Amino acid sequence: MKYVEIIFQVLAGIGVLLIGCRMLSDNMEKLATSRIKKLFLKTSDNKIVGVGIGAATTALVQSSGLTLVMVVGLVNAGIMTLNQATTVIIGANIGTTITAQIASLQSFNLSAFAIGLAGIGAFINVFTKKEKIKLVGNILSGLGMVFIALSLMSKAMVGLKDSQVVVDALKSISNPLVLFLLGAIFTALIQSSATITTIIISMAAAGIAIGSGGNSVLFVILGSNVGSCMTGLISSIGANTNARRASFIHLLFNVFGSLIFFVILLVFPGFMDNTFGKLFSHQENQIAMFHTFFNVICGFLFLPFTNIFVKLATFFIKDKEDSSKTSFLEMRLLNTPSIAIEAATRELCKMLDMSVSNLDLSITGFIDRDDTCIEKVKTENVNVNNLSKQITDYLIYVSSKNLTHKEQQFISSLHDANSDIVRISEIADNVTKYTAREINENLAFSDIVKQSVYEIRDLLFKQANNAKSILLYKDFTVIGKVNIIEDEIDDKRKELIKGHIERLKTHECRPESSNVFLNLANNLERCGDHLYYIAHSIDNI
Repeated sequence: MKYVEIIFQVLAGIGVLLIGCRMLSDNMEKLATSRIKKLFLKTSDNKIVGVGIGAATTALVQSSGLTLVMVVGLVNAGIMTLNQATTVIIGANIGTTITAQIASLQSFNLSAFAIGLAGIGAFINVFTKKEKIKLVGNILSGLGMVFIALSLMSKAMVGLKDSQVVVDALKSISNPLVLFLLGAIFTALIQSSATITTIIISMAAAGIAIGSGGNSVLFVILGSNVGSCMTGLISSIGANTNARRASFIHLLFNVFGSLIFFVILLVFPGFMDNTFGKLFSHQENQIAMFHTFFNVICGFLFLPFTNIFVKLATFFIKDKEDSSKTSFLEMRLLNTPSIAIEAATRELCKMLDMSVSNLDLSITGFIDRDDTCIEKVKTENVNVNNLSKQITDYLIYVSSKNLTHKEQQFISSLHDANSDIVRISEIADNVTKYTAREINENLAFSDIVKQSVYEIRDLLFKQANNAKSILLYKDFTVIGKVNIIEDEIDDKRKELIKGHIERLKTHECRPESSNVFLNLANNLERCGDHLYYIAHSIDNI
């Protein structure tokens, strides 16, 4: 019965640890949502910046697996290049070591205080109504649960230490390759290197040795780093070629790094005792520091050779026909709603470009009396409507996540903008009907009318660019320009109608053309209204 109790204590500890880490990850992501989004969207070709972004993001969300899934999603969506992803992956490996450092704190008598954080966080959550303070409460609860998990596993390990059979069995595993494979296999199964490292640290704290001492436990840590690649490999299933390459680069990085240190530990049997053993008195601190040391050294060692990693990944994973996929609607990003919302916004702006381009095609067809544009506009209108539905479905998926109030408001605004963009493409379809009538009824329009129509079109182009600046970059400084252009479009429409009436009086224009002309002017003005609504859709959030 004693060993059954120990097994359940270990399982309970793992369960509480996973829940605590998940609470930390989810609530840190929400609290730092704008920071995480800015970090990822500021990825540049500067390698140090990329490493910093990967490390900072992983430290914030407490999960290298989540960071890697985000990276795969961003590469798959075309937001991040493979070279940028490589540096972020290196940084993520460094950032993930913070969990082991937290676990090693049990060597200091902080457990009682740290466990109390779970209760403090719960009380904060119950007695406050402010969303950000609730998130802080949940973060404290998550951190407290991590230490509760450590306490449960430590007690279980102390009980396990009394079993000489188990202790002897663990000590008997002396083959470095077997230790390495154990770390890799168990991490791959649980899909959390943090959990395996925490268990190893808890065993060390209880005085249970893995292997024959010395470097033995470090081989397990090396294996856990390779096993952690499983999350990224799974997330890349069904992704495009570059996304699969990003996961493969993560695997290459950890495999090469582990092989180098594997050889070092074999050649230098006293590595642990002569390095971290002399710096730290507790083995749990030694293990945590080695984990950090390994990833930092590998990061700096491989950083100058990121291009080689990309070339290797490109060599082993060949291009396929679907590798040109450009959609930003990446399902892997749903685990981080702030990034998913940004991806949906980019796709929305792409749809806006499609609608405005379709409108330009229809206006040019009208001016040139070219009926070949009619089918092209209809086809593109179908494409816009299909994309609109995909964006709507994607936003519904994002809405099902646990969002902040501001994120919910933003999604609602994106739905409104989506509808306005569809209307612009529908107006392009309306213009083609006027083109058909113009040709069929042999209607003629003066050069002044054509010039005025082009002037309105140019104003619409400027307004579309302003709307994209606000949606993509939150550049609210252009709101003044938006209001001015809206007034200019309205004035230009009035000027068009007034000029048409004057020309009717002097018989410069034929009365039968009035219906087509007035409808065209009104439709173009409506396009201006929809662009104005899009530009103002998020200015109050």
